[in-house]
Amino acid sequence: MSAESAKTGDMDRLSQTRELEVLERVREIPAGFVSTYGDVSPGAPRFAGTVLFHADEPDLPWWRVVRADGSLAKGERQRQLLRAEGVPFRGDRVDMSRARVVP
Repeated sequence: MSAESAKTGDMDRLSQTRELEVLERVREIPAGFVSTYGDVSPGAPRFAGTVLFHADEPDLPWWRVVRADGSLAKGERQRQLLRAEGVPFRGDRVDMSRARVVP
């Protein structure tokens, strides 16, 4: 095995570990609350978005992850799911002072 392929293998394992951590943090968000992309992937909120986009888990509560300002990346579908769980809104955004929980 070359040094380059060993390095690539290490990076793949690290990425998979990070993905699993993000998914676990999302699963821990209780119904009626939200976390931000940065909460579930500290220092790399876009990574969290990528993980959620590619996740193929029907029971994963993706809708509980919102932008830091409380706005919704998935629009009306996400809003309906959050409202059904009793998440408080202030206008079009989640009321982060009342609904945010950091996993």
